[in-house]
Amino acid sequence: MSFYAALARFYDSEHADKTEDLTLYADTVEAHGDPVLIIGAGTGRVLLHLAQAGYRVTGIEAEASMIERAQRKQRFLPDLAAYITLVHGDALTVSVPAHFNTTIIPYNTFMHFHDQASQLALLERLRGWVADGGRLLIDLPNAGEAYAAPDTESVTLERTFLDAETGHLVMQHSISRLDRAQQLMNVTWLYDAIDDDGVVRRTVIPVVIRYYFLSEITLLLQAAGFEIDDVFGDFDGSPFLDGVPRMIVLAK
Repeated sequence: MSFYAALARFYDSEHADKTEDLTLYADTVEAHGDPVLIIGAGTGRVLLHLAQAGYRVTGIEAEASMIERAQRKQRFLPDLAAYITLVHGDALTVSVPAHFNTTIIPYNTFMHFHDQASQLALLERLRGWVADGGRLLIDLPNAGEAYAAPDTESVTLERTFLDAETGHLVMQHSISRLDRAQQLMNVTWLYDAIDDDGVVRRTVIPVVIRYYFLSEITLLLQAAGFEIDDVFGDFDGSPFLDGVPRMIVLAK
């Protein structure tokens, strides 16, 4: 089972309070226009927010169980049907016959592209989809912060939340190990759901993600025909400096 197939049942409950990035995405679309393309639309968190703001949005999502949840939400919002196009498929191969004024790779999605060949393949496809004068926004964590953190490989409590479907308390833990030479983080997510009888049922979800540095992203974008327009250190548009939490790259 893939990472997002296993994660899908927890995703919306876990991210119910994640809203801090939505204003930046909406402001970017306001500045550069729709239609909008989202790579890794997931369960529709970003896509539905932008559609509700009146923008035309196409979302590509490879994991069936994630896009099924997005489609389920969409059915409860029939007035948005004219604004939303959901495409189930791999962004490296799926056909999307349109050009977009704003393209977004949100919330760490680009970290799932581990090798240079797939990174360039995606960016080159996006170069063909981004309209003249359009923008590409990539949201990533600041790799410097991860590299500075000590490696303990201990079990870390990340958060607790209520499963919206069952009402059960879920404790989310992680065990991580960073290969600094390969820039790959091996993470095992542990979801401990506690039922009404106090029985704990654990779901174990391993994943590998890749960290990027700004110089590397700059070269990848240049190789694909983009140039960097701006880089932010957080969702408030603050500059990218040492110690900031994010590396949000705006390219044209």
